[in-house]
Amino acid sequence: MRVMILLEANWVVSRLLILALLSLLLSADAFHSAPKRFIREFDYARFQPYYFLNTPSLTKIKGKTQLQLSSPRLNELSEEGKANLFQALLRDLQIEGVPLLGCDSDAVHTMNAALWTTMAELSAQDEIKKTCLIMENIPISALTSFVEDYLILKTQDSLISQLPELKRINVSLLGGGIGSAILIEAGERTEEQKAERDERTAIEPALNEEKCTDALKAFINRIVIGLEACPYTKEVDKAAVGLAKKGIPQGPVAYRYSGSTEVCAVIGAFWNCVCELLSTPQEDLSTTMLSLPGIGVGNAPESHARFSAVTELITRNLCLFRGDQVFGLVYFHPAYERNLLHPVDKPAYGHLPPQKWLPHILRKNGNSDVADKITDDELELSNYQRRSPFTAINILRAQQLDAASGPYSIVDLDIGGGVTEKASGIATYSRNAIRMSNTGENSLKEGVEKEIAMAFY
Repeated sequence: MRVMILLEANWVVSRLLILALLSLLLSADAFHSAPKRFIREFDYARFQPYYFLNTPSLTKIKGKTQLQLSSPRLNELSEEGKANLFQALLRDLQIEGVPLLGCDSDAVHTMNAALWTTMAELSAQDEIKKTCLIMENIPISALTSFVEDYLILKTQDSLISQLPELKRINVSLLGGGIGSAILIEAGERTEEQKAERDERTAIEPALNEEKCTDALKAFINRIVIGLEACPYTKEVDKAAVGLAKKGIPQGPVAYRYSGSTEVCAVIGAFWNCVCELLSTPQEDLSTTMLSLPGIGVGNAPESHARFSAVTELITRNLCLFRGDQVFGLVYFHPAYERNLLHPVDKPAYGHLPPQKWLPHILRKNGNSDVADKITDDELELSNYQRRSPFTAINILRAQQLDAASGPYSIVDLDIGGGVTEKASGIATYSRNAIRMSNTGENSLKEGVEKEIAMAFY
């Protein structure tokens, strides 16, 4: 483990070509504010290249998904014909009274921040709402990837049952992909959905950013620094300490916060953190700790299931656009239990290795004596390195991870039965498993309970 770590816009649109720009590359000072809105004229003919997540600069690449129009006849249209049809569809939406919002995003991180933030704004309303988000600088292939994955998500009951607020939120390509625009729609909230919302959001007024940040820092100080879970973290406010010789400067840790219990708002906050990291040099912002105390509150099984679903959605959204090549994520929860996270017996991005792998990891690290005698109960104590006072996400730069782990960190791990898996972080996971076991459950449990009390009482 390494801690280096938010439309309905009731605007009257007087002309079709006047749109609102969402400014999503937020500075640290503006992080807690809603995205600024600017008015500009929308030029249908001006479509810019697609840029993908990368750092320190943005690199131009081809779209990941091929454009698929809803009707083969659309392929027969000229570019002028498609542009005219696109304008006609927008005109129909204007007549219908649907807000037309233009976003000057030219990269998938700002695209995702805009989409999830807009979805959160619609989700906050009980009434039927509809908004069209126009992204002229993003290729339709990227928007197609987002829409297709969201549609798949809506069919996965195991996930959507833990993300009920998404049931009434739908997204689609305007005209099946005739132009770079996504239609976001929210159905009317039912009485059952209102009850779920009221129960879920009841805790929000009691959440306090300062208390939560202090509690999270106490956790980092106890586990990461005190038990030396990460050798490159010596202070709660500095990261990447000791990596200068490997070309990684140390820098401050950003503590960011969202007190929302709504999944779209939380994912929007996550992407805002990504935007901030990509627009800030490492020496000015090394890594981010994002506090999400409204997600999966408490230690109950249903709380852990909610945490698991939200983090799985964040992971798939990031990896969909290859963001896992740029950032590493580390997930935390007060009831963190690796055996309850999917997949149980395979690596899960952002999570500890499968618990059944730990004896094999210990042996690979040269700790065969420990592996032979350590009990399952003692192995389970390894979960405490991820048991923070509330849900939190550490967003790390990939360069830091590479520098910290070294060029030979990925190894072949014999997990028994003639099966070999690729694994990394062998030394770190071995050391932490041993230290958690030696510390003992009473001390570890007492520590996290004190930090929970700091955050919520």
